[in-house]
Amino acid sequence: MNFFNYLVPIALAAVFVVLLLGLFNMMRGGSSNASQKFMRWRVGLQFVAIILMMTALYFSRR
Repeated sequence: MNFFNYLVPIALAAVFVVLLLGLFNMMRGGSSNASQKFMRWRVGLQFVAIILMMTALYFSRR
């Protein structure tokens, strides 16, 4: 589980940063297209983060 110790926190941080970017854009009245783009990126990054976490759990059990 060596490189998963680095990948999972990076993926979670990326999700958090994109979430904050989307929220700040919505709060300041920015473009709705940009907010939607940030939220789509967030969903994709969440998918990657979940896959990484499940893979790390799978290999940690072996």
